[in-house]
Order: sequence, then structure tokens, then C-alpha cells
Amino acid sequence: MVLHTYRIFFLIALLFPLSDSDLIGELVSLRSAADSGVIRLNDDDVSKFITSVPTPRPYSLIIFFDTVDVHSNNLQLFRREFGLVSSTFIANNNNGSNGTKLFFCDIESTQSDASFHRFNIESLPHIALVSPMTENLTESDQMDGEDFAGLAESMAEFVEHLTKLTVGPIQRPPFLSKTQIGIIVALIVTSAPILIKKIIKGDTLLHDRRIWLSGAVLVYFFSVSGTMYKFIKDMPMYIKDDEYQEKFVFFIEGSEMQLGTEGFAVGFLYTVVGLLLAFVTNVLVRVKNINEQRMTMFLSLFISFWAVRKVVYLCNWKTDYEIFPYWPSSWRH
Repeated sequence: MVLHTYRIFFLIALLFPLSDSDLIGELVSLRSAADSGVIRLNDDDVSKFITSVPTPRPYSLIIFFDTVDVHSNNLQLFRREFGLVSSTFIANNNNGSNGTKLFFCDIESTQSDASFHRFNIESLPHIALVSPMTENLTESDQMDGEDFAGLAESMAEFVEHLTKLTVGPIQRPPFLSKTQIGIIVALIVTSAPILIKKIIKGDTLLHDRRIWLSGAVLVYFFSVSGTMYKFIKDMPMYIKDDEYQEKFVFFIEGSEMQLGTEGFAVGFLYTVVGLLLAFVTNVLVRVKNINEQRMTMFLSLFISFWAVRKVVYLCNWKTDYEIFPYWPSSWRH
């Protein structure tokens, strides 16, 4: 019975297709219910609002392609910026006719795999503009790669250049709300006398040598482990094995890609060497027993050479470049 009813509705949709005003009205309704006005499209919606509508369509669709499988920090950032462009366009064009000429949408790969293939999406982030005259989706105007450097402003420029519609200045939400600012000011005012008294006495965390020592070690570790490179490039800590999905890969051969675990492993080894050097030069020299000094020095040198050897081995393995002049021949492999 359900299947029979579905077939009836399908035949009705074929015989009585939605008019332009009906399509626009439905898009407006979906936009008003969506966060930042970005409409989530699935495969059926792509067919309904794009491929089944004859050209010229009465609207354009700007589509952001997303995937939860690779939800990196950069991809989430670009998605938020796309939402800002959408909300700004709606705020500046909501009362005019231009507000129904362009709709911001997104497509998520796990929900709409067929649409990803229709648009021939090969990499993310990716934005496609389906103009009123677009018939072949693979030939739609596309924004990808380095075009995202300017974030929301670049996206707005892309939209305005192709649609000849005005997005307007990007309206970013304030970093702190008025309530949060009020709470912070109240806390500063009430705690100011106590803080001033502690500063005068020298009884704060900034006067604690252990805090400075811990901070110095952390700065050293993050410096030698390539943490900033990981954040800038948004490198994952590990990846799944292509052949065995249940296995994880923490070290990958080749200099084309560096995983976060590799950098942290090298940073840990360097930090061990640095701490041993600090221990030998500041603590061990105060030990009066000569035998204890010698044994501790020998152990420190052994651990340091072992750590450096591991770093050199990893470098050789990653870059396929071997250091010959500095190490014994037995260390080359």
C-alpha cells in the first residue's frame, strides 16, 4: 500500500512539476529553518532544485561540499566562514528581490555521495556555484584550494563576481557578548585588591620558579616537535591503514607528509637530551661522590646518543638521505 501511494505521488510530480514560485518558496522556507541560512541538500534535493529544473532557473545555488569523515579544523573553519557569508547576504538582501535569486547550500558526502560524483569533487574544501544556466554540474563555476585564503571575504568576492549580486560587508559576531564582558569586568574589579597585594608580596604563580621551568620545557618541546607546522598544515596525529582499516599508522615513510605522532616522537627525544644536558650542567656538578658522577654521566651520555641515533634513523627513513661523515658505519642502517 505504501509503495503504491509513493508511485502515485511520483507520477503526480512528473505530470505536475513545481512552478518557479513553488521552488523559490520551498527554498526560502528551508533557508529560514537552517542555521545561518545554509540549506542542507541531499541527492533528491539536487535533482529537485537543479537537474530536474529546466534552464534558465529563477535562482542560483552556491554549494559548500563537506564531509564528516575528514572534519579537519580548516574544513570546519571554512564551513563557519561560509555560514557568515550566507547570513550576511540574507541580512543585506532579505527585503529585496535579490534575496530570492541566490541560496546558500551545503552537501555532506556521507549523505549525498552521488552528488559528489555529479559535481566531480576530488578535493576539499570546495565551493561550486550553480548558475541559472548551468546544465552540466561538472562545468559549474568552482572555488577551491588557494582561493580560500581570504576566508569569508574571498567567498563573498567569488559570489559577487559571478552573480553580480551584493553580499555586503561580512558581519562577524563579537568575540565576547555584553554579558561575558560584564562578568569579566566584575571579576577584575572584585579581585584587583587581592591581586595587587599578592604582586607586592611576590606571592603569585609568576614568581614561582617551577612554573617558569615547566613553561621553558614545554616551549622547548613544542619548538623541536614541529607543533606549529602541525597546526598550520592541520596534520593528523595518525591515519588509518589503506589495506587494514582497523589498523592505525603513526609513522609514514616519505618526506611528502608528516604525521603529528612523528613530530611529537622526535620532540620527546630532543627534550630528553635537553633535560639530561641541563641536569648534567646544573645538578650533577654538585654531586661530591666522583663514582656517582661518573656513572650518572655515562648513563646520560648513553641515553643521549641513543636518542640522537633514533632521530637520525627517522630522518634517514623519511628523507632517504643518509649522514655518512658523522656516525660509525654500523649506524647507517
